[in-house]
Amino acid sequence: MTVNFNGVLRIMGYLLLVLGCSMLPALLVAVAYHESDALRSFLYTILPCFILGIILIKIFHPSLMKVKSRDGFLIVSLCWLLFSAAGAIPFVLSGAIDSYVDAFFETCSGFSTTGSSILSEIEALPKSILFWRSFTHWLGGMGIIVLVTALLPSIGMGGQLIASAETPGPVLEKISPRFSDTAKRLYLVYLLFTAVETVMLLCCGMSLYDALLHTFGTVGTGGFSSYNASVGHFSNPCVHWIIILFMVLCGVNFNLYFILIRHGVRRVFCDSELKLYLTIIGGAVALITLNLMLSGTYENLSDGLRDASFQVTSIITTTGYATEDYDIWPTFSKMIILLLMLTGACSSSTGGGVKIIRILISLKLIRRGISLKLHPNQVVSVTLNKRQIPQEVATNIANFVFFYIFVTFAGSLLISFNGFDLMTTISSVLACLGNIGPGFNLVGPTMNFSAFSDFSKLVLSFLMIAGRLELFTFFMLFSPHYWNSNKC
Repeated sequence: MTVNFNGVLRIMGYLLLVLGCSMLPALLVAVAYHESDALRSFLYTILPCFILGIILIKIFHPSLMKVKSRDGFLIVSLCWLLFSAAGAIPFVLSGAIDSYVDAFFETCSGFSTTGSSILSEIEALPKSILFWRSFTHWLGGMGIIVLVTALLPSIGMGGQLIASAETPGPVLEKISPRFSDTAKRLYLVYLLFTAVETVMLLCCGMSLYDALLHTFGTVGTGGFSSYNASVGHFSNPCVHWIIILFMVLCGVNFNLYFILIRHGVRRVFCDSELKLYLTIIGGAVALITLNLMLSGTYENLSDGLRDASFQVTSIITTTGYATEDYDIWPTFSKMIILLLMLTGACSSSTGGGVKIIRILISLKLIRRGISLKLHPNQVVSVTLNKRQIPQEVATNIANFVFFYIFVTFAGSLLISFNGFDLMTTISSVLACLGNIGPGFNLVGPTMNFSAFSDFSKLVLSFLMIAGRLELFTFFMLFSPHYWNSNKC
């Protein structure tokens, strides 16, 4: 069975149209703020996207072959690379970023909701460019393919099949019989969170522009801010707590919100992944707050609690916003932050990382292994929410965790050619692969990735996309088996 290139290229045409349309809001912002250079840069990007998209749709007619899993992996990977490559063009054409490699890094970071940046003077950029930069978070948060499936359910994309290669988490659940309806309902919740947070931030005194940009970064768990000091620019505690609230909400499995409507609160809080997610957040906040107070880093308990809550939530949901430089906190607090980088948010959320559900099942597998060592003849089942985990799912999760560790070390080895210290090197890879944003030392919350070589920036860019696509979807394309096998 060969790859259905006819169908793949036709779908790329539709994706180019969606990409062109997604730049229109930023174009309007350029018009509103009279930014002529930025306006031209968006026009010079949007028009080719429309023209090339229409050409691909007209030339490549729907194939009789159905879209298979092989095609789905290729479509998703090409989609994210295409959006990142084309989305970087306005940065370069407007003069906001001189190097295309830097612009590509910034755009990959945006769409993958990583939040890592090469920019040192963010506030000097045109407002429309900053709007586009943050809007990429919103587009990538729920998933580009999920968005296209919701908008264009009839283009023959094999919605569930393809979106399962993009959606974060080991299992993609349908909340309605047709996946296009599922996608629409997911985006309904996404839009609702966006609207509510924007209004709440406006009520706290933010301008509409700042409220929108920081909402995009929160609900997409991306972390791009329009200020050099990130959310720390705002001294209003109300702003901090609102962003904390929505970071927590958007780190939750979005399917639980529909379960909440259908079955009530009790059913939702019986979910094992949610309970562990909230327990980790609560425990980490309590430990860091205690450490900050005992070490004398903070004298005011409310300030220490707020900053600890913000940074814990920001890291575990892989948002990457900052109110304080946690790199100067005591070592114990930094160790907790490092551990949170390895967990990530819940499955089917907008957050990245390994995901809480994989951590939970891995812990259950370890416990089963200990039990079998003590009682070799005992039958020990691994269950989640009172349902037995199929052996195939458990094996896939174990494979993912091992592969994640392998990619982390392989990426760190490649990045080590820069000659930076060990913590900078490893945390930069963890920050990009886990879509977290900031790391430690030279890539801490008050620093950026501008010091890295172009080679390292490209490696980190691909790691961002690979991490957002759950590794296997992206790296599968580099396997000869993918291109030669007749079994896909």
